[in-house]
Amino acid sequence: MATRRRATLLLSAILVPLGVVTLIAMVLLWPSGDRSSLAVANPYATADGVSFDSGTVREVGEADCPSSQPTVDAGGTALTCTIAYTQPALGGEVIAVEVTPELATTNAVEPGDEIRYLNLANVIQGGAAPYVFVDFVRSVPIVALAVVYAVVVIAVARWRGLRAMIGLVGALVILAQFILPGLVEGAPPLLLGLVGSVVIMYGVLYFAHGFSARTSTALLGTVFGLGVTAVLAAWATDTAHLTGVGDENAYALVNASDELSISSIILCGLIISGLGVLNDVTITQSSSVWELYELAPNTSGRRLFASAMRIGRDHIASTVYTIAFAYAGAALPVLILVSLYDRALIETLTSGELAEEVVRTLVGSIGLVLAIPLTTLIAVLVVKAVGPKTTGGGHVDTTHAHQPDEGATPAVLASEGAGTLAPGQRLVALGDRRARRAEGEDA
Repeated sequence: MATRRRATLLLSAILVPLGVVTLIAMVLLWPSGDRSSLAVANPYATADGVSFDSGTVREVGEADCPSSQPTVDAGGTALTCTIAYTQPALGGEVIAVEVTPELATTNAVEPGDEIRYLNLANVIQGGAAPYVFVDFVRSVPIVALAVVYAVVVIAVARWRGLRAMIGLVGALVILAQFILPGLVEGAPPLLLGLVGSVVIMYGVLYFAHGFSARTSTALLGTVFGLGVTAVLAAWATDTAHLTGVGDENAYALVNASDELSISSIILCGLIISGLGVLNDVTITQSSSVWELYELAPNTSGRRLFASAMRIGRDHIASTVYTIAFAYAGAALPVLILVSLYDRALIETLTSGELAEEVVRTLVGSIGLVLAIPLTTLIAVLVVKAVGPKTTGGGHVDTTHAHQPDEGATPAVLASEGAGTLAPGQRLVALGDRRARRAEGEDA
């Protein structure tokens, strides 16, 4: 405990000034909230007399499209489409909701579904479909899934899991109230993303894992990883010409305001995208070093670093393809579409449709990989600098601190007298000694 207190003081001398500077930068960059210069068309805005209503589907079938009534009146033939006969949530008779052709081909609308539809009955009299399908009502399944998630996390991780979820809510608040409005107002994306990410990591790590030397060590490694990711993201966004012009949402943003820059949004997104995995690996490395040190405090710094890095390499091997597959899953429709084009593989991967995902994967992975050895090095330096001290100022020599009892096993002799054993050997020795004590023997 004394070692951990000294380590906390040492790390606080670095992290407290860094936190103060970050908070000052956050105050200076805080958005004004003025969106008067924006002109974004709301797709859910309606004209007078038109409304979005909801209801329950009672039956689905094929019938003449209400929207083809003008064609019929002109002597033509009515088109056939899918009709969802729906009971309005506000009551009344069952109505015929015309399902869009794209959705009808998937047979996604079924009896019992809750749907939202556009009500045009008050403005269109027999000219077109007065009720048009808009979307499904997904409130119940999503809320149920969120409740199950919360129950599982709290049941397994208990109070730490609850704190982690509360920290996630806080992180989303910073994203919604600081980063997104800042991008809208044209704040520097590199500084905005870095400051916002550091603030999120300060809050999430300390709130979920508590104030400790391990958490502080992980935070230092995370900040370093964020710095590397930010520099690489800035370089890659410019060099790879990530403009985002292939996205229809990007077009909408470009036309909304002259202050918005899609490249800036992409740059900030590259920084934020690696937060979760980066936090995971730095916490793991920090905990590994402290556990190894407390099992074998006489282990040299070089050997302690090598042992922890063996764990880190396994973590790198797993998280690198975790990031790749996570992004691949999110962009699966685009991957399928691009794979159907008759293009070379290198052209496909560097095309405008996939370039952003590829760069995001590479930038996040580089920051992740470099954060692991640095976090490990910081943790080793801290534990060796603040390790057990004698009253004379030197490190405690525990090599011959206790004389073994006669008849002790070689494992016990090793655990009590061999300061050069590897951490794994000392752990086996410790387990042997505890087993003997459990049997009532005097070790």
